[in-house]
Amino acid sequence: MELYEHLQRWEAEGRPIRVGLVGCGQMGSGMVHVTNQMVGMDTMALSDLDITRPLNTLKAMGVPQSQIRVTNKRGEAEDALRAGQYVVTEDALLLTQLEGLDAVVEATGITEIGSKVAWNCILHRKHVIMLNVETDVTVGPLLHRLARQAGCVYTAASGDEPGVCKMLYDFAGTLGFEIVCLGKGKNNSIDFNATPESCQEEALARGMNPKMLAAFKDGSKTMVELAAMSNATGLVPDVPGMHGPQVDVPDLNKVLIPQEDGGILSRSGCVDYSTGKVAPGVFVIVTSPDPRIRVDMKFLSMGDGPYYTLYRPYHLCNVETPVSIAEAVIYGENTIVSKWLVSEVAAIAKRDLKPGEVVGEIGCADFFGRIILYEEAHAQRAIPLGLVPGGKILQEIARGEMLTEGNFAPDSSKFVYKLRQMQDAQLTMERPWSNDRWDSGGNEW
Repeated sequence: MELYEHLQRWEAEGRPIRVGLVGCGQMGSGMVHVTNQMVGMDTMALSDLDITRPLNTLKAMGVPQSQIRVTNKRGEAEDALRAGQYVVTEDALLLTQLEGLDAVVEATGITEIGSKVAWNCILHRKHVIMLNVETDVTVGPLLHRLARQAGCVYTAASGDEPGVCKMLYDFAGTLGFEIVCLGKGKNNSIDFNATPESCQEEALARGMNPKMLAAFKDGSKTMVELAAMSNATGLVPDVPGMHGPQVDVPDLNKVLIPQEDGGILSRSGCVDYSTGKVAPGVFVIVTSPDPRIRVDMKFLSMGDGPYYTLYRPYHLCNVETPVSIAEAVIYGENTIVSKWLVSEVAAIAKRDLKPGEVVGEIGCADFFGRIILYEEAHAQRAIPLGLVPGGKILQEIARGEMLTEGNFAPDSSKFVYKLRQMQDAQLTMERPWSNDRWDSGGNEW
């Protein structure tokens, strides 16, 4: 892969990849700074409801005001891009229409915005890179298929843990290893009671949105990330919510293995996480029946086997996102996508919920996410986490109970809801998920 050489050549030829960004928060703003230091790529259009955020980002990079055009009009934005100016806008969907952009990165983490941006990018045959895994686990299979039909790329981003895990998975699968467990480290135990209020002080100290920090602490983000890995590979959560043992890196291949060999998994081929000293790393546990390969692995300091841990000690979040942008534009390849719904992230009440209440966004004080097998979620009529924000409680839901079609009504006017209905209808016409949908490398037939 000569990605760097391609970017260098494109820079020398005066045709760098031109990127649009939706959501200029902590992650989005950081990505803009990365593309600013790169060769062969520039983030030229930035959208946020609070335009002071993209303006401050450009100012911090030393961009003079004369080189920035603030507009919500397509013609003015196209003129600005042709003149080599940066575009700042409140209109996220404007970026999906601009011919002067090669790709758009969606970094809001809000499923309603993410689904609209992705859909409109695909309509305009523009590559879309999602720093928004919440949207991917909700309507990713549909968006992936539509993008393939349109001849563009829809993908979640490298740097996010699912993307980095997928690289390890592909590496191990390419070499013919059996994938036993794919996962990530979580740097704290799950606190199901976390709320934006309880997280506010820490979030402000770390420069984070309190609601986003609460979504990390209550486990919702971890469940979403592991569901994305599951839906991209065919690997499954062994139990609802996964095991999440407190295990350090040296012992991962002793614990996250089948029970018959002394581990905690009821089967091989799972996704899971650890709260031990693993974060910010990701891992894949593999095995091989070949005695000679075991001899070689021992010689290469990978241990006695028969289980081995391939470990990447970091994931760089938004800092790595430009790799996915470049691969989409140059090679037409995605990093990771939900090909099928193997797992669902169901919503669980974080407190007692009363009829008539309207719930907030992911990370609020109302609910958290828990990964379960899709077929189980379907049987229980579970509401997907990405459809919960803005919905209404129909019946009393006790703390710890699942939000279902019987006790909860999603906001059916939302675009993401309509996309999910379209996706459900399409998947219903096909045979239900089964293990033989995937080949040994995790690819959909």
